[in-house]
Amino acid sequence: MTIRREGLIAAVGLGVMLNPLNSSMIAVALTRLQGAFGVGYSEVSWMIFVFYIASAVAQPVMGRLSDLFGAKKIFLGGLMVASLSSLLAPLSPSLGWLLAFRVTQAVGTSMVSSVGFALIRLHVSEKQAGALAVVSVFLSGAAAFGPALGGVLIHAGDWPVIFLVNLPLIAASFALALGVIPRDEPRPRAGVPGLRGLLALIDARGILLFSSGLVCFLVGLLSVRSGAWGLLAWAGVVLLGLFFWAERGAASPLIPLATLGKFPRVSLVNFQFLLVNLLTYSLFFGFPAYLQSVRHLNPLDTGLLMLSFGLGSLAAAPLAGGWIERSGPRPSLVLSGLLLLSGSVGMVALGGDSALGWVVLILAAFGMAAGLTNVGLQTALFQGSPKEIAGVASGLFLTSRYLGTILSSLVLALLFTQGFSTQGLHVLGLVLAGVALVFTTLLLRLGRIRASAVSD
Repeated sequence: MTIRREGLIAAVGLGVMLNPLNSSMIAVALTRLQGAFGVGYSEVSWMIFVFYIASAVAQPVMGRLSDLFGAKKIFLGGLMVASLSSLLAPLSPSLGWLLAFRVTQAVGTSMVSSVGFALIRLHVSEKQAGALAVVSVFLSGAAAFGPALGGVLIHAGDWPVIFLVNLPLIAASFALALGVIPRDEPRPRAGVPGLRGLLALIDARGILLFSSGLVCFLVGLLSVRSGAWGLLAWAGVVLLGLFFWAERGAASPLIPLATLGKFPRVSLVNFQFLLVNLLTYSLFFGFPAYLQSVRHLNPLDTGLLMLSFGLGSLAAAPLAGGWIERSGPRPSLVLSGLLLLSGSVGMVALGGDSALGWVVLILAAFGMAAGLTNVGLQTALFQGSPKEIAGVASGLFLTSRYLGTILSSLVLALLFTQGFSTQGLHVLGLVLAGVALVFTTLLLRLGRIRASAVSD
């Protein structure tokens, strides 16, 4: 591995970890934020939801812009946006301002994460699975240790510190990226476009319809308990329908549907990634509440148990890299499907007095599956998509992650309306076992879709 290759992977790893790190650290800051701004939990919980929604919207948009204007430009720009939001967030005079900076932070980190995987696709020609495994370690580590790091930082310096801690990571990623990521290849342009030409080039109409439709749909889903949620969600469906209709005639579409249609593996992989994140985040969000509400564990013990999820993911990711290099992504994905199914069945069998060792095994099974699928599905995506749509393909892939995460919140809200219980956990386990079966069955379809010949 050359120094440039090592530096590129490190720059990408440090950059892409910002998004999961900031989505997980905030969980332990909500109580402090309630006291700081004098609001209830329902208001402060939007610190989590706006980040997910903004990330889901921004990922494919920024991926498409990187295909048009260059991945390195978008990556460096995202780091600058993330640093600005991290500097300004601690100065917020109200929760509204903090939410606005939180959205800005989500956009900046999404610029980095959507383009980061595309940079691996574009500039790492050998042992891509190994490179993806290293990046997955950054991602898994950020998600696994984010809550613990957030707790330590808040104890040391209150909630503003969880924003300021981003700055050294951003500086290191920026310095590395500036030196080791190759310059963007010049894009052919027929003269300098005017305002109308620029709007057509970036597909402003498509961005507006996609963003507004997805926001309406996701906010509608997250507001499932309110009376107006159905109308808002249906408005999102209509806007997204208009988006897909308008994209057919766009000169430079945000999501090149015609091109993606030639590569069915992209759509299948994205749907599988959505299912995996629905599974893992239903566990990641639901299990701590169960352990504290039903098993009466304190937050520290709960956090220590949840580390088995992150450690399982960290252990599996580097092993997956070498395995996938030798055998392709399908065997590791089959194993991940079996692990997800086993963990789900384990939830059904879990009793109120079951040993905590069984809890560790369930969490570790889900964590190992997450590590395997992160590398395996990303490799399958690379095999099934051409380089010219590397940015938008990676952006859609990461959007699938956030859609799965938001759907997991909806599942938990529907199953635990009366609070957490052992019986409710068993029902959740049955639901997740069904989703795991669908995921594993789709792997047969993935095997039949021949990876298209894509030039490197």
